[in-house]
Amino acid sequence: MTSVSAQHARVLSGMRPTGRLHLGHYHGVLKNWLELQHEFECFFFVADWHALTTHYEDPTQIPDSIREMVIDWLAAGINPGSATLFVQSRVPEHAELHLLLSMITPVGWLERVPTYKDQQERLKEKDLATYGFLGYPLLQSADILIYKAGRVPVGEDQVAHVELTREIARRFNHIYGREPDFETKAEEAKRKMGKKSAKQFDELRRAYQERGDAEALAVARAMLDGQANLTVADRERLFGFLEGGGRVILPEPVPLLTKASKMPGLDGQKMSKSYGNTIALRDEPAHVEKAMRTMPTDPARVRRTDPGEPEKCPVWQFHLVYSDDGVRDWVQAGCRSAGIGCLDCKRPVIEAVLAELAPMRERVREFTAQPDLVRNVLNEGCERARAVARETMEEVRHAMSLVF
Repeated sequence: MTSVSAQHARVLSGMRPTGRLHLGHYHGVLKNWLELQHEFECFFFVADWHALTTHYEDPTQIPDSIREMVIDWLAAGINPGSATLFVQSRVPEHAELHLLLSMITPVGWLERVPTYKDQQERLKEKDLATYGFLGYPLLQSADILIYKAGRVPVGEDQVAHVELTREIARRFNHIYGREPDFETKAEEAKRKMGKKSAKQFDELRRAYQERGDAEALAVARAMLDGQANLTVADRERLFGFLEGGGRVILPEPVPLLTKASKMPGLDGQKMSKSYGNTIALRDEPAHVEKAMRTMPTDPARVRRTDPGEPEKCPVWQFHLVYSDDGVRDWVQAGCRSAGIGCLDCKRPVIEAVLAELAPMRERVREFTAQPDLVRNVLNEGCERARAVARETMEEVRHAMSLVF
């Protein structure tokens, strides 16, 4: 496995611009981002080019959707001082790397991505017989590799996309990492570590290459991360030298598995705009309360005196997200004995949802009233992202002999 140095241990994650977000987005993605932004160097982006892969026929809604979605990111607590927020299409290097990677990526690799056929089946009403749709997993790979992101938060259904990215990085490094005089340059880099460290590096390298000692490999990687005298290029050469390959130009990322969102919709299905069962992050309290008070419940409870089964009721799914053990025990006992009514059962989750949304709704008002602030956040984020992307593309162009 190609190593990912601490210097490249970035997190990359994006969302298609869908406009205003709902509780499903918050519990499924944003809460995870809130934690990651304080642990890693994070890049969170609006995937507007990806939106075109399935909605190319009507892109007019994209600008408004970007603005509304980013406002909700900020309102939820994503901090532009802790994470880089940017718009994919404002960093054209994504497209350049996508193009160059397409030169070496077998078509069969793209056709076997599970979501390729799945989405064609689910979106039969759309014409998805386009190169853009076939190649969108490769564009995702470019999104990741251009920032040398070491960790990519995904659900289990997206792991295949990260695995494709790893294969593409491996293939790229194999083809272009064998620079002229690679071993000579690696030996020169090793000498910068000092005699003692260089000797230890050689011992660890032999232990890994001759005996497959995984612990030796981990120790050697950590040693390289701690070497202040090495340039980025030196470190990448020594990573490749350690593992018996060439220079690591594009590090292989690893999936950072995220918990599946347990946030149900108002009808018990997955919360989705297409199902019309959402609670938006900026919904007014009266709207939230009315929507939750009229939620369907266990169909067996026709009358107040009828006992019910919590597991058959959509409201119970909300209790699993918002209620503590004491409230859940009260619901279980009261529902089964008809000791509480359905409105009694809903009251704690209504209060919890309202409490969660109140500060977000206030921040939405603040950001909506300051459109220049939101614009500046994105402008600054795009500049930071593009600076990193340019560095990567400089290395890629050199590796591919595209610098004259």
